[in-house]
Amino acid sequence: MEKEKLIERAKEARKLSYTPYSKFAVGAALECKDGSVFLGANIENSSYPLCMCAERNALYNAYMHGYKKEDFVAFALSGDTDEPISPCGACRQVISELYPSNAPIYMTNMKGMVRETNVIELLPFAFSPEDLK
Repeated sequence: MEKEKLIERAKEARKLSYTPYSKFAVGAALECKDGSVFLGANIENSSYPLCMCAERNALYNAYMHGYKKEDFVAFALSGDTDEPISPCGACRQVISELYPSNAPIYMTNMKGMVRETNVIELLPFAFSPEDLK
């Protein structure tokens, strides 16, 4: 899928967010090698620690459908921010374990700005399964 189409899917996912408290909607679209795309949107809860980010929702959605790290080819995130949106620390940690380290991550905003990165740049020195040995 073209980068622009994946970004549009992330913007569409953003419309599915549930953000009655922060009003800060985020969307994510995760593309797989077979062309499947898994969407995620942030979902809030009045008990704030129970909220879930769009990035993790997209990744967990794909995993729940049998996809794994080696199946993913691109990830797009979108939010209404001044600069391209960046994942929170928790999402960076999850992305570092569940998403290929060199695959592109497109961070975007509603103004059309795009910043391309990858896991290595997003979370250098990430805690990994190897650290548990």
